[in-house]
Amino acid sequence: MLSAVVLLLALPFCTAESASSYAGSTLVDSYPPPGATNAPAVNAYFPDGSQVGYAGPTPTGAEPAAIVTAIPFSKVENEYPLSRPNSYSADSADTTFDVMRHWGNLAPMYSVESFGLPDASPIIPEGCGLNAVHLLMRHGARYPTSDSGVSHFASKIHTAASKEGFNVTGDLKFLATWTYKLGAEILTPFGRDSLFSNGVAFRYRYGNLLNAFTDLPVFRTTSEDRMVDSALNFAAGFFDIRTYETDYHQEIIIEGVNFNNTLSPNHVCPNSNTADISKFGGTQANKWANIYLKDAQMRLQPMIQGFNLTISRLADMQTLCAYETVALGYSKFCDLFTEEEWEGYEYYVDLSFWYGHGPGNPTAAAQGLGYVQELVSRLTHTPINVWNSSTNSTLDSSNITFPLNQPIYVDATHDTVISNIVTALNFTSLAVTGPLPTDHIPPHRSYIASQIASFASQLVAQVLSCPASEEPTHIRFLLNDGVVPLTGIRGCTDDWNGLCALPSFISGMHERIGEIDYVHDCFAKYTMPQPDNIIDGRYPR
Repeated sequence: MLSAVVLLLALPFCTAESASSYAGSTLVDSYPPPGATNAPAVNAYFPDGSQVGYAGPTPTGAEPAAIVTAIPFSKVENEYPLSRPNSYSADSADTTFDVMRHWGNLAPMYSVESFGLPDASPIIPEGCGLNAVHLLMRHGARYPTSDSGVSHFASKIHTAASKEGFNVTGDLKFLATWTYKLGAEILTPFGRDSLFSNGVAFRYRYGNLLNAFTDLPVFRTTSEDRMVDSALNFAAGFFDIRTYETDYHQEIIIEGVNFNNTLSPNHVCPNSNTADISKFGGTQANKWANIYLKDAQMRLQPMIQGFNLTISRLADMQTLCAYETVALGYSKFCDLFTEEEWEGYEYYVDLSFWYGHGPGNPTAAAQGLGYVQELVSRLTHTPINVWNSSTNSTLDSSNITFPLNQPIYVDATHDTVISNIVTALNFTSLAVTGPLPTDHIPPHRSYIASQIASFASQLVAQVLSCPASEEPTHIRFLLNDGVVPLTGIRGCTDDWNGLCALPSFISGMHERIGEIDYVHDCFAKYTMPQPDNIIDGRYPR
């Protein structure tokens, strides 16, 4: 009798479930609700704070400078309010393995421990003074791009579910009623929150530099919706939600074909968009996917009938884990994959970035060139007078839209562009273990996409005086709070704090600018070299 009871209890877990007619369909919500009104007659009942008055005392305090004084340093270590996902067969939610940190460019930004300088801290070195800061940041977490693989996966599930023979069981039973709830391109609520929080944190770290302004700051972003929203959310956090619109100037540079824009340079670099060169990262990544996802395919395919779980669809399911989590707070796709498979996915994205947008792509340095020229212009307070890259001569020739005397610069860009720019800057410590193989994960690899170009990623240049004075003497770079060695730049020595003498850095950048052949790498007719042993983002000469 006991055996019969056990059998009856087991049956529901092994029976297949037929899909609902809406499985895989797209679900869209809209807010504000239809008919909602913001008419003046209604708004008159809800005056703002300035109209109501009675604000009470409003004295301000001194500006913070935590990057100079705060010990210990406050790291970015959690992703609240997102639910932290588990991997397949994880014993408990307290496992030390963090699935989110294995999502590559889809990972939420986290503080990197080290890029090879374990004793260096983001805090300004003792005895030095902070003179200026340059921030290059990625937009916050977003929905997938239009026509993405994950949306195609949903439509294929929906098509299969509408036919006879589609059944799911076990860990995939949720697909019987799963719907696709993701939008496209724009920020998710978590993405907005991340940029606002980054703005607050940046005020704590560098707010004291506002005292050196003689006019309102000019911050830059591009015209894409998520780029504008990221810039505005950052500004609202950095300044104040009620006053930020009048506390600074937001420059919005057109992002589109044939518009020069250093924060979106691919539109004026044709070779970066050719089938051979632009898709090479995906080609290399797919070679690895065919290896690391074999076991997942064997484990999960028996749980679904009427739908072929190809390797590319399994990769889409891992990507759905990331996108659903940052959009909806949780995803059932996350639990389907083991820790080893998540490590495989992380490397899958690393390969895509290395060969598609980083040191292994022949257009990467050329695409990052324009921003490097702008950085040198700002550091030397010298207008750009040679227009041989993605720089915009109209905007960069004006001291209104491209001022050269700001103690704080803030630019918003994309993940691929940050990868281009750190390649153009010749941060060789990131490329030291390349080229990346496609048949195994190399130990102690130096290039990890989540550490370089995660959602809300930050590249910070600290301009310092050592010893502290009004005249800057040194520069160093933090990439997601990790201090980056500058030993790939001629004249920059092996300094444990990542410091480089400012004149040496500028001289090294002039040399780097001179060796990047923008016209050739972006416009010449060539194909990817085989094998691709590029490690500096330039086509082999």
